[in-house]
Amino acid sequence: MTSPGPAPQNLPPEQVFDWLDVEAEKRAEAGLVRKLRIRQAQEPELDLAGNDYLGLARDKRVAGAAAAAALRWGAGATGSRLVSGTTEVHAELEHELARFCGTQAALVFSSGFTANLGAVTALSGADSAIVTDKYIHASLIEGCRLSRSDIAAVAHSDPSAFKHALATRRKPRALVVTDSVFSVDGDIAPLEQLAGVCREHGASLLVDDAHGFGVLGEGGRGAVHAAGLSSAPDVVTTITLSKSLGAQGGAVLGPRRVIKHLVDTARSFIFDTGLAPASAAAALAALTALKAEPELATKVTDAAGNLAMQLKAAGFRVSLPDAAVISVQAPSPEAAVAWAASCADQGIRVGCFRPPSVPDGISRLRLTARADLTEADVDRAVGVITAAAPPGATS
Repeated sequence: MTSPGPAPQNLPPEQVFDWLDVEAEKRAEAGLVRKLRIRQAQEPELDLAGNDYLGLARDKRVAGAAAAAALRWGAGATGSRLVSGTTEVHAELEHELARFCGTQAALVFSSGFTANLGAVTALSGADSAIVTDKYIHASLIEGCRLSRSDIAAVAHSDPSAFKHALATRRKPRALVVTDSVFSVDGDIAPLEQLAGVCREHGASLLVDDAHGFGVLGEGGRGAVHAAGLSSAPDVVTTITLSKSLGAQGGAVLGPRRVIKHLVDTARSFIFDTGLAPASAAAALAALTALKAEPELATKVTDAAGNLAMQLKAAGFRVSLPDAAVISVQAPSPEAAVAWAASCADQGIRVGCFRPPSVPDGISRLRLTARADLTEADVDRAVGVITAAAPPGATS
């Protein structure tokens, strides 16, 4: 027999949440306290922390489209798209995203997070096995937890590990889930090899291309397009509209029958208020700008490569980027926080990633390149990061 659990405690109301204070103390001792920072509309720091890869979030074409849509359609969608109706802006955005990326159809969600939740849960279930890269994004992890499927998280970017998990699964259906570009170190998954493994074992492939779309592939069409998989009948792609397109929202792209299935079954679409028309219009304007200026994608990867190589030459433990994301390892969570704060004080805003945001437990500065970074910006950033570095940051 299993031993009984702790006896229930009948606590007075003022003590019901005392356990939160205990957890907060544990996080403080581990250097994992997080704080919201109020930012201004215009800030003097050079931003290497955000995900505005193409520099379009403040582009007048994009912001102007958002303002015009808000005046025409109102501040919000007012309800689920199935209840309140889908605006022509949503429909046009979905059409243009699918055409640009080379898929049959697309469906826009209120965020990249809800797009991943909807796609994973709707394409799996109790009769499915899900095999994931162990470094997938938190939104994909939450989708897996809600799926009721058998879950296997396998070695990072290792096709043989995926193959073994698929070959030994106990469920008739299978879904392989991976990021294209991983959000911590910025490395790219072996998508073509994973697709081959899926086809050997009758599995579908779901790729979160949040950090590849707008940066990789022909004219920024993404990592899935670059791998020649965007029109495949067994591949589904998710993207965000809040990174390269500088707006808000997410989308799922893939075969038409997959998108129809999502409309009928994806709870994070059916029961969620639709993406605000202003955000949809902003994303559409940004996509139009990317089509007109395909060189923006190349500018991002060039800037990322320059930044990474200079930091590596300075002696830091740096990831070599496949897209726009670069990580610089820190000696501890506390050192990472202090390092990021010191950089901000000197005019360079960088990201600070600590457990549980980093799956390998190594704290980092996380830097993101943008299409509008100049060589002078990169030189300045490297100088500040080097001057602010804590002991133990260089190898």
